Amino acid sequence: MAVYRGVAIGFYQGDNMKLMDDLAALRPTVFCSVPRLYNRIYAGITNAVKSTGVMRQRLFQAAYNSKKHAIMTGRKPSPIWDRLVFSKIKDKLGGRVRVMGSGASPLSPDVMDFLRVCFGCQVLEGYGMTETSCVISCMEESDNLSGHVGSPNPACEIKLVDVPEMNYFSDDQPYPRGEICVRGPIVFQGYYKDEVQTREVIDESSWLHTGDIGLWLPGGRLKIIDRKKNIFKLAQGEYIAPEKIENVYAKCKFISQCFVYGRGIT
Repeated sequence: MAVYRGVAIGFYQGDNMKLMDDLAALRPTVFCSVPRLYNRIYAGITNAVKSTGVMRQRLFQAAYNSKKHAIMTGRKPSPIWDRLVFSKIKDKLGGRVRVMGSGASPLSPDVMDFLRVCFGCQVLEGYGMTETSCVISCMEESDNLSGHVGSPNPACEIKLVDVPEMNYFSDDQPYPRGEICVRGPIVFQGYYKDEVQTREVIDESSWLHTGDIGLWLPGGRLKIIDRKKNIFKLAQGEYIAPEKIENVYAKCKFISQCFVYGRGIT
């Protein structure tokens, strides 16, 4: 649909080290990526600010706090901060970005707010799967609250199912929690020539069990909080989600990628 409407699509050279150069040359208006790249942009800007000296750090922090407060309260930020501080940051992505989209894995609320402030554009996070024709839920443009993946796609239903072994229940208060299940015309019919695996993910009522743990926030917003499939059980009976540990380690500037592996002691 985007190409039909005349949208031009740019591709990077294939070298991650030259990605920022490609962005400056392409000057995108809509930029979609994964949290890993956004985390790198966040780290790159913050490290650059720290190396500029005390006075410029204070100026950046004052500008950041003022603009963030204005955005979160629904007011128009003062243009002086863009001219003094954020215009050079915007130029790193070509200076024309209007919308940033994030998916594939959760984006930290701190990073999302940081991108909104520094680039002065909408930052939207969505949630979906190949099995659901991509989008299950997506944030609305007017929503400034971070840390969630928006409201359900009108083309599907979403419900949360109890996961007793992880202490998640759909009647939890104040926020219901459980495995995210999806039903609707966007859900696929099944895996090709694999009835066994199809029955494992689609139940008799046509609900697709995603394996993700969600939580309902006020306003019908969905938040991803855990993963049912990628867990292992410790000797004392406690369930551990390695992705949470990986996300903590990944914030370290000395770590590019990490993988947490659980092995029993014999």
